[in-house]
Amino acid sequence: MKSRFSFLLLVCLTFTLTKVILANESANALAHLAISEKPTEANTAIAELRALGPTGLETLLTSYAAEIDRHVANPNLPNTPAWNRITTALDAVSQQKNSYLSGLYWYTDLSEAERAARQSGKPILSLRLLGKLSEDRSCANSRFFRTVLYANSAIADLLRSHFVLHWQTVRPVPLITIDFGDGRKLERTITGNSIHYILDSDGQLIDGLPGVYGPQAFARVLNDAEMIFRELQTRNDAEKRVLLAKYYRDRTNQISLAWLADNQKIGGKEPAGVLVQKGEHGEALSIMPLAVTKAMIETPVLRALTAGADALGKITDEEAWTKLAALHVAEAQLDERSVGLIKRQLKDLPDSAKAIDALLRKFQFAVALDTVRNEYKLHTTLYAWLANDRGRSNVDTMNEKVYAELFLTPKSDPWLGLLQLDTYTALENAGVVVP
Repeated sequence: MKSRFSFLLLVCLTFTLTKVILANESANALAHLAISEKPTEANTAIAELRALGPTGLETLLTSYAAEIDRHVANPNLPNTPAWNRITTALDAVSQQKNSYLSGLYWYTDLSEAERAARQSGKPILSLRLLGKLSEDRSCANSRFFRTVLYANSAIADLLRSHFVLHWQTVRPVPLITIDFGDGRKLERTITGNSIHYILDSDGQLIDGLPGVYGPQAFARVLNDAEMIFRELQTRNDAEKRVLLAKYYRDRTNQISLAWLADNQKIGGKEPAGVLVQKGEHGEALSIMPLAVTKAMIETPVLRALTAGADALGKITDEEAWTKLAALHVAEAQLDERSVGLIKRQLKDLPDSAKAIDALLRKFQFAVALDTVRNEYKLHTTLYAWLANDRGRSNVDTMNEKVYAELFLTPKSDPWLGLLQLDTYTALENAGVVVP
């Protein structure tokens, strides 16, 4: 009996091992076909690799690791037909443009992302954007994410190891073409904003990062959000509400204190009626307008939570924002992979090499400026909305509010604020063309 049992166990192990080997061989064969010069053959293989999930992407990355490493090390290498076929396959399977640098797999169906999150025990990072992350001309913010964040080796490792990734299109991205009449054209996107949401495996909202963040600030918020996600795992619904309310209150407080400290560093104006007090144990601080503290009971939740940030916002003008950004430039520094991507994107542009240093300085400063604005102003508002939403709003409902009231591009305006009916253009029908 024992011998028979051992034999059956051996057969099962052999069968399982054979299945794994055949699956690997099949995936490797698909990776080879995915870069075929025959479009139909390549598209079929790419679709099958995509259906394999992260395993399909990993197979492609492993199969062409040497060529990928060569292009990462030397951004000036030409885009040969073979390399274009490799990157086309990678981007289609990953559903992210320039995925040869990030190696990130993105779900485009939230229910599939939730299933993967439940299986892995990870939170979901859900990106909402204009256009598609897999296309070159998605909205500007999402393009900056691909350069500043996803290409960054440390951020890519963090996302790959700790999150299930998902993106969803909010609406098409507006495109603009400037034709100079001599064959030269400028083709750009115009307007548009993006936001990352951190969700649990049921798609319930935990946190969000509105707009562009530098790598260090982005990692800090993600680490905090993952910690609260872990704490929520073992709590019932009532305990979750209490824990999240405290998280939003504490995070808003921390952001406001950081803003106040930065304001003092630049010699900014003192915000009227703001008081910083020691907490019960000497280590906690709170910040709120003095005029509000006496009538706190009557103060709405939103007003109470954002009182400190609102007071600081009133005394932070454009000059002050520029000085605040200068304090955080180091946190917006791009790593070698991000710089390499920028150089690759510009390598065929005349005289771009001469301007690259100035371009990098200007861009990194812009990232620092966006980071402080988004963290200090937009993030505190988002926390107040989340704190006031005891039902932990459906992410789509919250996203409509974000685009309407935070990004000021409501769904009700099909022109995204670009068509001003009270502005004369001297064009027939104000230049509007409708299908």
